Amino acid sequence: MRVLLLTTHMNIGGIGIYLSNLAKGLKKKKVDVFVASSGGGLVKEVVQNSIPHLFLNIRTKSELSPKVPLAIGLLNRFIKREGIDIIHAQTRVTQVVGYWSAILRTIPYISTCHGFFRPHLTRRKFGCWGNKVIAISEAVKGHLIDDMGVANNRIALIHNGIEVERFARPISDENKKYLKERFGLGRGPIIGSLGRLSPVKGFDLLVKAMKDIIKVMPDAQLLLVGDGPEGEKLRSLSKELGVEESIVFVPSVENGAELLSIMDVAVFPSIQEGLGLSLIEAMAVGRPVIASDVGGISTLVKDSETGLLFPKGDVASMAGKIIRLLTEDGLRDRIRKNGQEKVRRDFTSDQMCEKVINVYKESLGGSR
Repeated sequence: MRVLLLTTHMNIGGIGIYLSNLAKGLKKKKVDVFVASSGGGLVKEVVQNSIPHLFLNIRTKSELSPKVPLAIGLLNRFIKREGIDIIHAQTRVTQVVGYWSAILRTIPYISTCHGFFRPHLTRRKFGCWGNKVIAISEAVKGHLIDDMGVANNRIALIHNGIEVERFARPISDENKKYLKERFGLGRGPIIGSLGRLSPVKGFDLLVKAMKDIIKVMPDAQLLLVGDGPEGEKLRSLSKELGVEESIVFVPSVENGAELLSIMDVAVFPSIQEGLGLSLIEAMAVGRPVIASDVGGISTLVKDSETGLLFPKGDVASMAGKIIRLLTEDGLRDRIRKNGQEKVRRDFTSDQMCEKVINVYKESLGGSR
């Protein structure tokens, strides 16, 4: 089986990490994998695992961009030359590219829906979802059925999976001390979060919560790891609220496990979330987590069992949950252990890849 994975870019972030994990996992299972994208920080990781990468000039958010037909032409030749059996796309633009490329080559095509789309008429009428569409959570599956009009029998529910062993490796106390010193963190409790600095991640709410938290815990610190369009706004907000001395901003990193390991609690205040790869990673490292009760997050976080939940956008509730988790040792330890066990049991890359391969086989069988 020869599979082409398509995405707009391979930057560090949810979709890039998903595709990297999937590509490496499929290769381990003896699937011939190819990746096509416009490049990014994670290309190195797939290439180092002997997975060919095709540069595709497709860095655009518009399905009407002239880059789309050019990409389809290039892929048409690549698919023919490499004998690709199935196409698997990850983003809206590459859904369109994958759909038409599959028609030209008469091969099956599937897509993964990672989140929530606005139900524009064009997306409902010309979904380009493929023979099958993978939904990463129950909430995303419901969105596809209710908002996008996708038939239930075309949807495969497959949760994201990670390389658990990569996050289970212990980080030495010496290395943790080095990381804290490197980023100027003090001895107080560290509240942390990872993700793209975009409006839907709700990091402005977390910055606002710090004002309430340091009133109770003056030495508390917030470690925000990520890049994105909201970076400058978040820095300005921290200064406006007078909490800039308590917040450390760090750019995206390829190995988040090390930075996760120095967090006392990990917080995910998303306004919208398909499932949350960074949340899965934090739980795998053994960090007690707090998250907003939106989208697919409840698939991972059961309140007071594998984490603490707060209502979307509720800054006061979030601050209270953070303070509670930092001060109640027994609760923090129970959540840490339960969360780690849940990820090891239900959210591994191996499980994800097995289920994806089954979707490939079903689509190939149906096409023949």
